[in-house]
Amino acid sequence: MSLSVTFLGTAASRPTIERGVSALAIAREGETMLVDCGEGTQRQMMRYGVSFAFGDIFFTHFHTDHFLGVLGLVRTLTLQERTEPLRIWGPKGAAQLFRRAEGIGNDRLSFRLDVVEVTPGEAIRRKDYSMLPYAVDHKGASAIGWALIEDERRGVFNPDLARDLGIPEGPLWGRIHKGESITLADGRVIEPSTLVGPTRPGRKVVVTGDTRPCGATIETALNADLLVHEATFADEEAQRALETGHATAREAALVAAGAGVRRLMLTHFSARYSRDPSLLEREAREVFAATSCARDGQEVDVPFVGQPAPVAEIPSTPAS
Repeated sequence: MSLSVTFLGTAASRPTIERGVSALAIAREGETMLVDCGEGTQRQMMRYGVSFAFGDIFFTHFHTDHFLGVLGLVRTLTLQERTEPLRIWGPKGAAQLFRRAEGIGNDRLSFRLDVVEVTPGEAIRRKDYSMLPYAVDHKGASAIGWALIEDERRGVFNPDLARDLGIPEGPLWGRIHKGESITLADGRVIEPSTLVGPTRPGRKVVVTGDTRPCGATIETALNADLLVHEATFADEEAQRALETGHATAREAALVAAGAGVRRLMLTHFSARYSRDPSLLEREAREVFAATSCARDGQEVDVPFVGQPAPVAEIPSTPAS
């Protein structure tokens, strides 16, 4: 089952020649969702092949560099004659903000816009996974991070042993794999544990949005397959990061190490690092080796445990 993250905007506060502002897309087995929607997100989606047939936007907070692009996006969806509802999820203030946003311009939307204010810690259940909002630490905003957490998977079924036990291939195999005991024609009772291994973990992707390093991220991202953490500044501007409610690359790496994640992707770079974020990557890798700086348009696959994690990449300088 495929799971990937595409970075649509990796700049902090304002777009640069190389980078758009905050947005990313998560694609899971044919389903697409957005996390944040900064200015120009719809163009980035077109440029990088992200489907417009998505159903959800999960906002981390409502500073304009994370939100402003939704206005143009919903108008474009109307021009495309979309009819399916679009679900908007965000922290406190979402409902009021979108009531005001819907009044901009004279066009009526061709679809229903459902806006839900979420409570940190209360998961949104979906088939086979949940979206969990959790509280982060960002100055001047009601801010949350988001975690996509897949359900545990069934254990591996042993077909060779099933044949050796004389269990005919077909519905009985399916019942055992689903956890049911079966009784064979000769009276033998076969328990699922005989043929099915232990359950296997699903995958976890955590996106922090804007935040200081905080214990809530470490707790939520424990053993995550991918942590996307903001890294607005390098060590040289650690004081500024503290004052503005952001994180340095090294601080993000300390969070990743504390949570024991498989891979860390840094994003939300101050303009001074936009063209060349290698300093941020070097400082983070001194703490956590499996770190990369995201670039606009980069797609990151998230494999299951037991499959090799992608090798961390040295970012190339984006073309202007």
